[in-house]
Amino acid sequence: MAYTVAVAGKGGTGKTTLAGFLINYLVEKKLTPVLAVDADPNSNLNEVLGEDVETTLGDIREDVSIKNRDGKLPAGMSKTDYINYQLQQAVIEGKGFDLLVMGRPEGSGCYCFANGILREATDRLSDNYKLMIIDNEAGLEHLSRRTTKNVDIMFAVSECSKRGIEAAARVKQLIEELKLDVKDLYLIVNRVPPEGLSDDIKGTIESYDLKLAGTVPMDMKVFEYDNKGIPLVQLPKDSDAVKTSRQIFDEILITRLKA
Repeated sequence: MAYTVAVAGKGGTGKTTLAGFLINYLVEKKLTPVLAVDADPNSNLNEVLGEDVETTLGDIREDVSIKNRDGKLPAGMSKTDYINYQLQQAVIEGKGFDLLVMGRPEGSGCYCFANGILREATDRLSDNYKLMIIDNEAGLEHLSRRTTKNVDIMFAVSECSKRGIEAAARVKQLIEELKLDVKDLYLIVNRVPPEGLSDDIKGTIESYDLKLAGTVPMDMKVFEYDNKGIPLVQLPKDSDAVKTSRQIFDEILITRLKA
């Protein structure tokens, strides 16, 4: 079973950027093989990593639903066999990692089928990898649907605001309420101004008993690369966001992974 690290947070906190930094970090540290999972229907982890996506789990959902409805599954293949075949085609081979993308189904209806495929895929594939990094859907729904389970470390990413810290605290509360198997939860506060965390923010973190993994400063290079469509993993190693996120990964992950 792969050592699993999940990244959670509400939309706009930079969780996908940090997930991309983490994947790039692990590859450079040769802590491979790594399976990267973009579990957000609004998928863009591949853009951070600089990878093209041809097939998503959302595409598989549409394809299987239509073929099953019209009786056009390949001869001799069950629905399960066809899904497993499609999953093999959906795994993208990146530079030092593989990537599986949730994607957004084209048709109407809920994501129950796509989420089911995602759970089955990660359960089946995880034995083939040393690490699995999951960039979760924005918000809390992935927790209540139990898309994320058996997680060794979860990073809850927040922007530098009281409201953001409170949203991260709700991740902690939901994990406790649902009794999810998340061994350790850490807070990362992203886009912190030069003056650092205010006393009010520190007080809010302490009041919710959140374990602070570290802070990542506001880095204009991130915005510059993003606006130009340059994969963020190509940021120079001395950029503030890359440097500080790697310090966090060194402190929280490296000892455990090399144990």
